[in-house]
Amino acid sequence: MDLTALRNANPEHWNKAAAIRTLTLDAVAAANSGHSGMPMGMADVATVLFEKHLKFDASAPNWPDRDRFILSAGHGSMLVYSLLYLTGHADVTLDEIKNFRQLGAKTAGHPENFLVNGIETTTGPLGQGISNAVGFAMAEEIQRAHYGKKVVDHYTYVIAGDGCLMEGVSQEAITLAGRHELSKLIVFWDNNNITIDGTVDIADRTDQVRRFKASGWNVIEIDGHDPIAIDAAIVQAKSSSKPSMIACESHIALGHAAQDTSKGHGALTDQDQLKTAKDGYGWPHDAFVIPADVKSAWEAIGARGAAERAEWEVRFAQISERKQAEFNRAYAFDAPKKLAGAIRSFKKQMSEDQPKLATRASSEKVLNVVNPIMTETVGGSADLTGSNNTKSADMGVFLPENRKGRYIHYGIREHGMAAAMNGMALHGGIRPYGGTFMAFTDYARPSMRLAALMKVPTVFVMTHDSIGLGEDGPTHQPVEHLAISRATPNTYVFRPADVVETAEAWELALTFKDSPSVLSLTRQGVPTVRKEHKAKNLTAQGAYVLADAEGKRQAILIATGSEVSLAMEAKAMLEAEGIGTRVVSMPSMELFALQDEAYRKRVLPGGPVRVGIEAAVRAGGWDRWLLGERGREAKAGFIGMSSFGASAPAGELYKHFGITAEATVAKVKELLGQ
Repeated sequence: MDLTALRNANPEHWNKAAAIRTLTLDAVAAANSGHSGMPMGMADVATVLFEKHLKFDASAPNWPDRDRFILSAGHGSMLVYSLLYLTGHADVTLDEIKNFRQLGAKTAGHPENFLVNGIETTTGPLGQGISNAVGFAMAEEIQRAHYGKKVVDHYTYVIAGDGCLMEGVSQEAITLAGRHELSKLIVFWDNNNITIDGTVDIADRTDQVRRFKASGWNVIEIDGHDPIAIDAAIVQAKSSSKPSMIACESHIALGHAAQDTSKGHGALTDQDQLKTAKDGYGWPHDAFVIPADVKSAWEAIGARGAAERAEWEVRFAQISERKQAEFNRAYAFDAPKKLAGAIRSFKKQMSEDQPKLATRASSEKVLNVVNPIMTETVGGSADLTGSNNTKSADMGVFLPENRKGRYIHYGIREHGMAAAMNGMALHGGIRPYGGTFMAFTDYARPSMRLAALMKVPTVFVMTHDSIGLGEDGPTHQPVEHLAISRATPNTYVFRPADVVETAEAWELALTFKDSPSVLSLTRQGVPTVRKEHKAKNLTAQGAYVLADAEGKRQAILIATGSEVSLAMEAKAMLEAEGIGTRVVSMPSMELFALQDEAYRKRVLPGGPVRVGIEAAVRAGGWDRWLLGERGREAKAGFIGMSSFGASAPAGELYKHFGITAEATVAKVKELLGQ
């Protein structure tokens, strides 16, 4: 490619883009690690976007009405770090650029939203960013309908590569965005025809232009190195009533010896080649040196949005004080003051009524109380609304003709749903939750993991949580999924025993600010075990004594979810034989682990034998509570699963797999030597 012609055609643009390219080369060379090619190839697109279109203020990176910029191709992180440094964001200094990929640096190998203000989402696992972006765009639509265009009116821009578009989650995201006509979503496809293994055609022959058009997108094809064409394409995209994909024909590692090759994808560290590339750019400066005029021009871009932000603050002040308070509260992830009282009243009524309900049905009852109070909740389901019970009576359905709707039919797209929910939470002002069967945690798992990593309070409603699912059989019966969720750092897993614990679990999930929650809910009906009303949220303690021994305590039964009532049956049988038995309900192992040691010892004192009861495998934290925290405080056993399930009515399955009160009694006696 003729770099001289590109330089001469628009020198000011060229130098701004060259600053991105050279910072990338210098940082990757200093780290001897990283991915140089994508930032070098997409520097022109990023420069035009930031200079002419992106609404942002570098001095206020969290301004709610900013445009969102998402680097879905997160391996090219030096693109966003360069942009943040050049435009004057406080978090990304030149020292941070120099420390790229080093321990303690904010400039991690892939962009991490919790390290740097100005990074909207954590990307790296390909396809996640473009899928998060659908949630960002949905959040903008919902909030604009609620607060008005004067307060919410911004775009979501994405740079995605071939890898993002090959990942299956991208198809879920693209078709969802097309169905909902998310016109303020604009994706730049870095069409460089290169992957790590070779050219794209060794693995894929998809016509991406036709694919996006078939999904309801507006598609524009351009030269990704022509600033005039880039600008015109963005203008055209902003005028479309559809989401837009701008196909940018680009050259990976532009101007480097590795241009247009697989080698250009990775770390370009050869000093001679680096110098030759800089010479081609007309860039005679030392490593990490940005000429004052270029830096000043970039900083002016970063400061340009300050006036728009000030105008927005005036408009925001003109809406009612009630709306302002609601807006600020939602963006702070603060629950409304009415929530705690509403939950307490609901619990009291349920303790009096003592219904026998599946906890998925209990969850729906809770949502009918919560959602009218907490108007920032946005619910949904992966085509299982009637099974997940995730739609409350007050929720309209989100559609192009009803942007005030707060319920989303995600279709059979578990991964896309989870990624979009993360995007909503990251956008701010939205409390997203969505449901599927717990066995399909497998399909949502990558986004569930990233929710924990990104510290966002997404709520994953996972129903049909055990062999209690019954006749649908082992394909739909989760046995290992609780363990997987519990093993994930910064994740709270709730398996409530009844309607009261379900209400308490929801209260906690909707007040967490930096951790996701997994609600594991039953298909089968379970009796109310919390018959005495307690204003205190006992689930917040993670585990508590539900019923104590009537005589000398010889056994402790620890159970979760639908097996708590089974533990109560076993207790009655054991007490009838003179074996004093305590029942501990443990709705959240993670929260119990956070309690002080004295409380944990009061709930699970040394001495009595312990039996855990859960219709799942023993892995995922059980041994800590069964054997004692030092591994020797108690003789212990487990009543649960050690295999996959089977297809049969739920009651028969519980008997077949030995998850019964009788089996529990036998296990206690065995441990006691009786």
